[in-house]
Amino acid sequence: MERIFENKVAIITGGASGIGKSAAIAFARRGAKVVLADMQDGKETLELVKEEGGEGIFVHCDVSQDADVKAMVEKTIQTYGRLDFGVNNAGIEGIQIPFHQLSEKDWDRTININLKGIWLCMKYETPHLLKQNKGAIVNTASIAGVVAFANMAAYVASKHGVIGLTKVAAMELAKTGVRVNALCPGVIRTPMVDRALGGDVAVENAYNQMIPVGRMGTPEEMADSIVYLCSDASSYVTGHAMVADGGWVVQ
Repeated sequence: MERIFENKVAIITGGASGIGKSAAIAFARRGAKVVLADMQDGKETLELVKEEGGEGIFVHCDVSQDADVKAMVEKTIQTYGRLDFGVNNAGIEGIQIPFHQLSEKDWDRTININLKGIWLCMKYETPHLLKQNKGAIVNTASIAGVVAFANMAAYVASKHGVIGLTKVAAMELAKTGVRVNALCPGVIRTPMVDRALGGDVAVENAYNQMIPVGRMGTPEEMADSIVYLCSDASSYVTGHAMVADGGWVVQ
């Protein structure tokens, strides 16, 4: 595999599992040094990165906390001296309940992690990306940032917000060499989706039937999309919300 990210450094939040984990492995295969950030233990992902011949560190980080995000970026610079890519992927699904029954606490938690967390990551990543006069940010949104889902008000609002925030950042940074895009995954086989399925084969089959291509996506497919959005192959792409959903939103 061509090492297109040789000597580059990528921060990947939510790197302990799911899409973040696959993204970390994909970047390592392409030569990047990876900084894994998560509330969960990232040891397994880090071992897989090293198995690919890659290099990386793990930083415990709550992306909803300013001090944590600032420390994560500072640790990156202290360790590797530069930053080229910000893959801002950490997020939660939140509680599924009618919007008028949602507690303020649950609303705030989902918004703070999914939306405020993206803003904080970009806030602290951007000054270092600008030093390179080139770089890319990919924010993980969702098809819930494009269409609505009942009983998921906070999640849908947060993901719509991620797309809006991405567009603003892309506009502000357009002439700097730093590109900002969002990835909007559909139903992807991750621990988050596994929780929703609850091990029920009938529910899984029902989801598959709703997806035009007939199956859920994989974290590896999402990682490939993130790699594309960070690579020179997408050098004229910024402010874009890339939908990768097996055709869900075209229905």
